[in-house]
Amino acid sequence: MRRLVYYIATTLDGFIAGPDGADPSGPNGFWPIADDYLQHLVTEYPETLPAPARAALSVTAEGTRFDTVLEGRRSYEIGLAAGITDAFPHLRHLVFSRTLSESPDPAVEVVAGDPVAKVRELKQEDGKDLWLIGGGELADALYSEIDQLILKVAPLTISAGIPLFSGKATFDPRRWELSDHTVLKSGALFLTYSRVTDRA
Repeated sequence: MRRLVYYIATTLDGFIAGPDGADPSGPNGFWPIADDYLQHLVTEYPETLPAPARAALSVTAEGTRFDTVLEGRRSYEIGLAAGITDAFPHLRHLVFSRTLSESPDPAVEVVAGDPVAKVRELKQEDGKDLWLIGGGELADALYSEIDQLILKVAPLTISAGIPLFSGKATFDPRRWELSDHTVLKSGALFLTYSRVTDRA
């Protein structure tokens, strides 16, 4: 069965973006993009690089982890604001929104229904794992369905911003087992946690 993987960059204090929700790795962003961090993405997670970055870095590898990307409307609109209607044309791209009446791109599927039901349907299909890119509210909605966390931890704190999970969901402790880790010289960490089936 395919897994739902929340693969996301986070600060040491658990934020995935600043208070304005803008792309922290963009031209005016605060995210540190060291050479070894970028090389690790290219080598291990090439399919998670957006199309403009793939073109700039001459990345053509399909990748072996994901064939589908899921994101919420606010995350999707970061790309739209930059004039990009499909940042991941090399993946099946689903945007969860109850307010988008139609997709701005024919290759992007807008899902207005229950995210949990849709993810359960996707998990039954053949294919690679499902990549949950964010944001925090969609991660909240899909909390019970997340099978794995891959956290790209920056050596950075920002004190306030958009958290890993929005905090709007109900209290529901779950245990995770560290199944892989990579420590880069630049200080960034790639931590992979698999969900323990029994709750904490």
